[in-house]
Amino acid sequence: MPIQVLNGANLGRLGSREPEIYGQTSYAQLKVLCESAAAHLGMAVDVLQTDAESELLGWLHHATDAGSAVLLNPGGWGHTSIALGDACAALSGPLVEVHLTNIYAREPFRRHSYVSAHADGVICGLGVDGYLLGLRWLAAHGDEQPRG
Repeated sequence: MPIQVLNGANLGRLGSREPEIYGQTSYAQLKVLCESAAAHLGMAVDVLQTDAESELLGWLHHATDAGSAVLLNPGGWGHTSIALGDACAALSGPLVEVHLTNIYAREPFRRHSYVSAHADGVICGLGVDGYLLGLRWLAAHGDEQPRG
């Protein structure tokens, strides 16, 4: 079963949106990087991005029903969406939250995430390498019993 690599609002603009903060890697490059890393680890991934919160919630509901592992960069919704937190709480497979920047070294409102309380782990501040670390962890732990 593929790992769901889900990306929220504005992440489709990577490489062009504030590259001094979010880096030079484009979303297309990030997608290839995740797919290549997953293949090297012997697993499949679905890498998706949306600027529609309802679509992201639908993907999380599908992952819940399928028991899929999820690597999630919620973007700004992590700091604002209780509904996103609720969808993450319902996941039946493992969840890793990832942020490109160190959210604890930025504006105070970014220091809270509605996702983190439901995640098996949180990776922040390591740029696109955070995705690779998250995939490695999920490859090693994706078949374990879900959080309880």
